[in-house]
Amino acid sequence: MNFRAVPRFTCPQWRSAGWLWLPPLGPPSGCPPVSGGAGKEKATWRSPSRGRLWNRRSRASAVAGVLFAFMAAGGLPVGSHGGGVGIQEARAQNLGMRVVSGVVVDANSASLPGATVFLKDLKSKNIRSFTSDAQGNYRFTQVNMAQDHELWAEKDGKKSPVKTVSSWDTRKEFVQELKLK
Repeated sequence: MNFRAVPRFTCPQWRSAGWLWLPPLGPPSGCPPVSGGAGKEKATWRSPSRGRLWNRRSRASAVAGVLFAFMAAGGLPVGSHGGGVGIQEARAQNLGMRVVSGVVVDANSASLPGATVFLKDLKSKNIRSFTSDAQGNYRFTQVNMAQDHELWAEKDGKKSPVKTVSSWDTRKEFVQELKLK
């Protein structure tokens, strides 16, 4: 619905300074026409602060100028980079995703490089694997928090106990030590 501004001081029912926003139906009964009388197609009014005549076109161009200045100052997101004031970007937050990481160790708690770590999605039955680095570290990124997973490690015929990464666990960083037996 389009609204138009009517200065409050033109209507005898409103004595205070300021603006009254009315729907296109017109002013309340008992108020004189704002400018030009009935039947005039372009609604105009006087700005109480400047004393000059405004119409819809000049108001629209003034609003467009303010919005352009706001965008140029970085107040609104433009393009794919965003950067708005008070607007949070979700593209870098990985909503609903977690990181599963940790270290693979042997029975003596020494780090074990070259072990294969498996992460199994219990719903889709997909299995991801990662070979531990020189310090025995492993890392799985983009793990769906809404699904349950199983995590285990294997090397030279030895296997760690299977650990469960539950969908009820709300940690974004899930760290688990896997000990081969």
